Parts: sequence; structure tokens; C-alpha cells
Amino acid sequence: QVQLVESGGGLVQAGDSLRLSCAASGGTFSSYMMGWFRQAPGKQREMVASITSGGAPNYADSVSGRFTISRDNAKNTVYLQMNSLKPEDTAVYYCNAFRIRFGLPRDYWGQGTQVIVSS
Repeated sequence: QVQLVESGGGLVQAGDSLRLSCAASGGTFSSYMMGWFRQAPGKQREMVASITSGGAPNYADSVSGRFTISRDNAKNTVYLQMNSLKPEDTAVYYCNAFRIRFGLPRDYWGQGTQVIVSS
């Protein structure tokens, strides 16, 4: 069982930066694909960025060039550096850990951290 705890959210103005962190425990962190998702009020949860166990990143078009995902396997932590924030980035941001083990998907979520971007 993997536990994920997000931190770093807050209220910022458009154009500002934030760095989210997600600390993992209870599993072999380096073997998981890690991701950041977000959910705005009245909208479905969407993928923001992901990073493979080998460190290859992938981004949603809406954040490409502004957000950077990274991981520190020694600290069991994944980060999301968010620059040039826009009001439409306002959402609850969730950390996700995913891997296939013995042919079965293993999928874990944090409780989320709120990001509010004012115009």
C-alpha cells in the first residue's frame, strides 16, 4: 500500500510560480510511474503531467512549456514546478502512483492540494 501526501498549494496571482511536492511512503517508489492530475470545480479530473520510473516526462498540452515534473527517488518525492500560472490552472491537484504488478494495475492517489490563481 502506497501513501501519497501532497503539499505546496496555495493562492497566487496570475504569472506567479508554485512548486508542488508529493511524498510517497509504503512502497518501492522508484518502480512507479508518478503523475499529477487536477480537477477544477464542475470539471472532470485531468492529467497534467506524468513521469516514468526512468524519468521520462509527459505533459498535457495546456501546461507544456510552463510546468515541469521531476522526481527524486532518494527522497521518494515527485515535484511539479508550475510557472506562468493562469486563472484556468485553478484546481485541486492530486498526486498519483501507478504500476503494473503481477499483471494487475496498482493505482494510488493523494488527498489533493488546492491551487488558486487569481487574475
